[in-house]
Amino acid sequence: MPKFDLSDIAAALRTARADATPIEAPTKTWPSLDADGGFLVQQINSDHAVKSGDRLVGYKLGNIAKVMQAAFGLDHPDYGFLHASSFIYEGTTIRRDKFIKPFVELEPAFVLRSSLKGPNITVADVINAIDYAIPAIEIIDSRVKNWAIDLPDTLADNGSTGGIILGGTPRKLTDLTLSNTRGYLKFNGEEVMSGNTKNVLGNPISAVAWLVNRLAEYDIEFKAGQVIMPGSCLEAIPMEQSGNWSCTFEGWGTIEFEVV
Repeated sequence: MPKFDLSDIAAALRTARADATPIEAPTKTWPSLDADGGFLVQQINSDHAVKSGDRLVGYKLGNIAKVMQAAFGLDHPDYGFLHASSFIYEGTTIRRDKFIKPFVELEPAFVLRSSLKGPNITVADVINAIDYAIPAIEIIDSRVKNWAIDLPDTLADNGSTGGIILGGTPRKLTDLTLSNTRGYLKFNGEEVMSGNTKNVLGNPISAVAWLVNRLAEYDIEFKAGQVIMPGSCLEAIPMEQSGNWSCTFEGWGTIEFEVV
């Protein structure tokens, strides 16, 4: 275990989030921080959020697509907790100054009807546990200056979670082809990025199985009613300017929001 107090890192990241002011990468300030320590930091902050009145509502996987790993210089997925306070209503207006250096991602989200806990969870187990899928936007944001992150940094920072929007049309898995669904982002009517759900480990359901088994190492169980985010199907786009975003999965649904 690290020879420093993980609660110090947790407090520094909480302050950076609250003030929308970035800090140096934890691995620079605390060089012996490793991935397990980073995850323990995010657990500390999740517990702090819940004790302060927030609610744990699910889990996320990030940087699973190769385009995302290349964009942020990581070679391994990250993961984090989803809290109710991070969810934003579809069609809402979002203030850019609530974030530090945000990016927009498009991905499917899954809502569970039954629990999942690894190890040895299969894709079939995940299919049986999912109630429905719904289009989702994740606004990722890092409390680390200039996104200069290694894996322990983004894990400590709760997988660089910023905000979540669920929208479009909820669908049963049998109504979708998640191994091949095109998605794209438009800003002020112009397409700025496209991708395909097959970029998420071949099928986002496989990504959920990976996440369940990975978090089983920390004795975490996914529970009925929770939201699971398997990762973006396209390269994240900077949310730098005021304007209107339209985020679409072909044949499924569109989420729109405004940034000011």
